[in-house]
Amino acid sequence: MRIAFFDSGIGGITVLHEAMKQLPHEDFLYFADTLHVPYGTKSKDEVLAFVKKSVDMIIKEEVKALVIACNTATSIAIAELRKTYEMPIIGMEPAVKPALEMNRSSGKRVLVFATPLTLKQSKYRELVSRMDDMGMVDSVPLPELVEFCEQLNVESQQITDYFHAKLEPFDLRMYGTVVLGCTHYPFYRGVLRKILPNHIQIVDGSSGTVNRLIQLLSDRNQLLGEGQSNIKFMCSSNETAYIQKMEKALEIIQAIGE
Repeated sequence: MRIAFFDSGIGGITVLHEAMKQLPHEDFLYFADTLHVPYGTKSKDEVLAFVKKSVDMIIKEEVKALVIACNTATSIAIAELRKTYEMPIIGMEPAVKPALEMNRSSGKRVLVFATPLTLKQSKYRELVSRMDDMGMVDSVPLPELVEFCEQLNVESQQITDYFHAKLEPFDLRMYGTVVLGCTHYPFYRGVLRKILPNHIQIVDGSSGTVNRLIQLLSDRNQLLGEGQSNIKFMCSSNETAYIQKMEKALEIIQAIGE
């Protein structure tokens, strides 16, 4: 049985990559809702309907766990999915807690990059209010970045200029950590590392999500200790070209992670 990963597009491949590193013997299914990408600029009701329809397609495959590898989809749909399905369902949330802990001794601020819809959700506001008792978190919506990523526009002058424009209002000397609050955004680690001051650390939620996945599968005695990892790519539009794009995206994120 496979571990399934779901996202609106190629962003969740960053989480799949982390799972491949930590679970080298597992088989994976990656499903992208290509008919409706991006989610971050759509309404809550639309996203909920899209996610439910996609998960109905995913469970027709033999899967033992599902990772909602999308912060926006998690914030909107995770509670309803867990009521509907018995298998472990793991979600994503921006890595605000570890970012604040990293800055505790320095007193520096945290800058969260996310989609507009993630930032609007009560789940995100509650996360920040629960963790950020000192008012150290600032949030920046980056609505265009998902579409750049979907075009595999990962490292270009256009991207560099985009980040410079978005970061211009901030005094980066005040910040210690940038949180990549959308699974598409780790594709831009290389660019950000060149733009951001050296003292700023970059974090995302992938490792925490995969750790939770491992814990839940271990509790059920469903982890594989041997075997070759196999990946199956699927998308809602059933386009061969998009499946090839997902394979290329995995190669890109593997190169970034090396």
